[in-house]
Amino acid sequence: MKLSVIGGGGVRSMFLAKSIAQKAQALGITDLVFMDNNEKKLNIYGRMAQAVAARINPEIRFTLTADAKDAISDADYVITTIRVGEDDMRVKDERIALSMGVLGQETTGAAGFSFAMRSVDALAGYCEMVRQYAKPGCKVFNFTNPAGIVSQTLRDMGYDFTYGICDAPSGMLRTFEKLYGAPEGSARGELYGLNHLSYFKSVTIGGRDVLNEIIENDRAYTETDLRYFEKSLLRERHAILNEYLYYFYYRERAVANILAAPQTRGEQIAEINKKMTAELEQIDVEKDFDKALAVFEHWYGERENNYMAAESGVKRQTKWHFDPFEKDDGGYAGVALKFMEIVQGGAPDSMILCVPNNGAVEGLLDSDVVEITCDIAGGEAIPHRFGRVDEQNLELIRRVKIYERLGSEAIRTKSRTKAIEALTLHPLVASYSLATALTDAYLEHNKAYTEGWK
Repeated sequence: MKLSVIGGGGVRSMFLAKSIAQKAQALGITDLVFMDNNEKKLNIYGRMAQAVAARINPEIRFTLTADAKDAISDADYVITTIRVGEDDMRVKDERIALSMGVLGQETTGAAGFSFAMRSVDALAGYCEMVRQYAKPGCKVFNFTNPAGIVSQTLRDMGYDFTYGICDAPSGMLRTFEKLYGAPEGSARGELYGLNHLSYFKSVTIGGRDVLNEIIENDRAYTETDLRYFEKSLLRERHAILNEYLYYFYYRERAVANILAAPQTRGEQIAEINKKMTAELEQIDVEKDFDKALAVFEHWYGERENNYMAAESGVKRQTKWHFDPFEKDDGGYAGVALKFMEIVQGGAPDSMILCVPNNGAVEGLLDSDVVEITCDIAGGEAIPHRFGRVDEQNLELIRRVKIYERLGSEAIRTKSRTKAIEALTLHPLVASYSLATALTDAYLEHNKAYTEGWK
């Protein structure tokens, strides 16, 4: 089996390589290809990923390439995780929004729309290559942010072999397992909503529903990503919230915290990545992997401990390390690998993916891409039926989904008018005048990527 990663020169490439290499033998993965059009980063982070995979599973054929056709040809599965414009464009995405008093965050709201404006054409190009050169039935798992609107747009373009993936829901379930001292994989969740805007209706550990226990557990608000919320909010929503809902339920606090912070999240990431890359450039990764790993651990630890710190005022205090042999939940690679495991195992099982709604949640269109618990059977994802859900939760979901529908249309038809309509309806913009100013600013900002917009 051949698995290809488009965007294999990213700083998280070692995590992908570790997860895949640990499960390669069981899944029958013989060929692993990491492709990136940034050859400098591919030669640093791609080579580090290659070194990790070799330590775990020396039998796997691991190739690095800048040629997308070579990477995709005869692939059984493809993971896309690209950053068109790289970190500097992300910084400007966020600062443009903040300059107008609007939340600047790369996956949620206006800055995310700017990112999607750059990303979709590139992803569509790779999807066309999959149609032409990959094996029949090849699935594409997209982790490129913002996964919600990107997944919606790719499906609207007819790429029905694409699935949006995110490690936030599975990561949260893993924190609950740790809270209970339960084995990995013992927590299951019934989740509905959109990417980065989803609600756990139930959480079971060992078959027992513990959702209300978790909501009332004070430790959950210090030891899991419920740290961003107040207990009263979760009681009122009758659900456990995706951490990104912080930006919706605490909007003014998030914006004020970001504006008061010395750096945005994008600026933090850009600075950390530049310093880390500069240090790693001086090291021969293949000859002195341990030294390169020590540099990576230092800088990536800084990145992890500052996750959502500027926005929420809550900083993690965790000593971070990377052990190629330590078992982990696989992150976003783990989501794609779980799909493969279920398909190969033959017995239906459930997992969380971004897929078309198809009647799962009343009040949404069948074609609306939702993030939801699915049964995987016969190589396809079938969303669980939730029927009527909490009215207030649905109202927020519907509002953002309409933004995603209009945003998809704007990107597909290159329409300034539809982009303004989309941002006008987004709850974190909610203003025609702001939406107009943001759209024009982002069209100018992205002019190298938005030829033909009108």
